[in-house]
Amino acid sequence: MENEVKILQTAKGEKEALLWKELEPIHLSEEYNLHTNTVLVNSQKEYQSFRGFGGSFTEAAAYIWANTTKENQKEIVRAYFNKESGLGYNLGRTTIHCCDFALEPYTYIEEGDETLETFSIDRDKKWIIPFLKAAMKEAGAPLELLCSPWSPPPFMKTNHDVNQGGRLKEKYYKLWAAYMVRYIREMRAQGIEISMVSVQNEPEAVQTWASCIFDATQEARFAVDYLYQELKAEGLHEKVKIIIWDHNRDGIYRRVKESFSYPGAKEVIWGVGYHWYVSDKSENLSMVHAEFPDKHLLFTEGCVELVNYSGKTSSDAGIGAWRHGETYGRNIINDMNNYNEAQLDWNLLLDEKGGPNYVGNFCEAPIHVDTKTNEIKYNLSYYYIGHFSRYIRRGAKRLQNFNDVEEKVYATALKNPDGTIVVVVQSELDEPHKIALVVDGKGANIELPAHSITTFRITEDTTG
Repeated sequence: MENEVKILQTAKGEKEALLWKELEPIHLSEEYNLHTNTVLVNSQKEYQSFRGFGGSFTEAAAYIWANTTKENQKEIVRAYFNKESGLGYNLGRTTIHCCDFALEPYTYIEEGDETLETFSIDRDKKWIIPFLKAAMKEAGAPLELLCSPWSPPPFMKTNHDVNQGGRLKEKYYKLWAAYMVRYIREMRAQGIEISMVSVQNEPEAVQTWASCIFDATQEARFAVDYLYQELKAEGLHEKVKIIIWDHNRDGIYRRVKESFSYPGAKEVIWGVGYHWYVSDKSENLSMVHAEFPDKHLLFTEGCVELVNYSGKTSSDAGIGAWRHGETYGRNIINDMNNYNEAQLDWNLLLDEKGGPNYVGNFCEAPIHVDTKTNEIKYNLSYYYIGHFSRYIRRGAKRLQNFNDVEEKVYATALKNPDGTIVVVVQSELDEPHKIALVVDGKGANIELPAHSITTFRITEDTTG
């Protein structure tokens, strides 16, 4: 009995690229050429379960979606959330009032309101919530949603400004926690259940946009003594999981080790979020897993920055560059191999400049809409994400895999709940490269085109 392998490939071409090209199926057998580089998969050794893929419903994304044509709106939600023809997203992220990808800084209360009497999410009802509901309808099921704050209101902060960092004043810890939980409650009233909340987006970054600083102990203390208590008071502590860090993976181990030393933190904090900016060192995730194996690691934000040039993911190559797709593929593969359980992209949608962004921090999204022509542009990141999200199902188990190519070839493997094995191999080499794909001792020889990503779907062929 042989194993049938279906193949989907995206490859850079001199004249025209291949995008999601279905190749002729092959079969794995005991007869294959051993004298070549090998991607080796052992399906008997399993690791973390994978939760899924998604993107962020920022005000910028929702505003672009709301202001394009009805036909475009339908196409965009299908492209992301349809399980058959789209990326099959089942996750999402929202912001607790403004982030930099908003039209302007805003909060849900009048400045100085210490009673939350003026609290209202009416602004979100205008653009964000309709986008969310359309996505949920297309997905055919509720999305698993993470919400994150960028900054408390100005009066609660030491610098009296949503922007430019600052810290949450001690006397407002309880009020800010109540504010965050109020947001979760108001979203539930709209039929949108939030299942995860992070304490603070990028708590070590002082930005020209909405930002706020928490050190490791402050973040843990806020989570344990305030946020969890407010969730408990509302009966939400078993429904909404608390996530810390939500920042770059370079310092993730040292940061969370300090946070988890706070009394009660290990009991209350469910997981650790991280971003890909600044550092490519995915092995740092395994350091966290080794010491805190019961904590969940989730990729909560990443994109290619176009103008900020603040880290290794930044680019001056312009929207749609091939290497931007490779950035996605490489990060997804390496993070999966180091215990990542979920992949949440940044903005779902942006305009022709990579905005709107109220400080001009333009970035690339998988899909852009030209606001002058209403033309939809699918970037390479969209296709690279699809090599994973279209075939890796919620509950898939990552499998042991090895790859002896010296450099610029990356591979990961997972087994879906139905037993299908999915292997994704990305080549960033400038020339075609021959490998053997070997799964549980059976193999086949294939050639990877230059600058390509290939998804192999392996099922038992009962006719073989």
